Amino acid sequence: MNINEKLATIQTKFKSKKSRFNSFGKYNFRSAEDILEATKPFLLELGVSVTISETLISTDPFPILESKATITDGQSNAIHATSIVGIDLDQKGMQMPQKFGSASSYGKKYALGNLFLIDDTQDADHGKAEKAKPKLEGQALTKAKAFLKAGGSLDAIKSKYEIPAATLKTL
Repeated sequence: MNINEKLATIQTKFKSKKSRFNSFGKYNFRSAEDILEATKPFLLELGVSVTISETLISTDPFPILESKATITDGQSNAIHATSIVGIDLDQKGMQMPQKFGSASSYGKKYALGNLFLIDDTQDADHGKAEKAKPKLEGQALTKAKAFLKAGGSLDAIKSKYEIPAATLKTL
């Protein structure tokens, strides 16, 4: 099996969970780490390795980072995919290392996505991507109980939160 066939095998069999949750946008997403973890079973099976390298390709007017994901069979056969990310030096609420780290993570994720043909587009059946509901627990649970005592609807809470069966019984 040549390197193209090995990559095609990974591209067609690849499965990676979206294990991270964005609480601001209320959606699940996968990280570069999730993608790398999902490729591990293929590495020994197919005799390949995956690496990621980064290069600062510009600093004017702002830093631009190129991330390159590479799959190789160790015999000088390799396939590369890249992504390019600008680093927002004016980003509020982050220290400089966080700004570079965030851009680096983003670039790695998209370089790997380009290499493995990971499709993050929305489901055609739904018209928009489904967002995971947060679990009803902690302070949200306390507020939900007060909402119900004041005459609020359980259906309103169900539409906003994932409610474990044990918690539902206490409401």
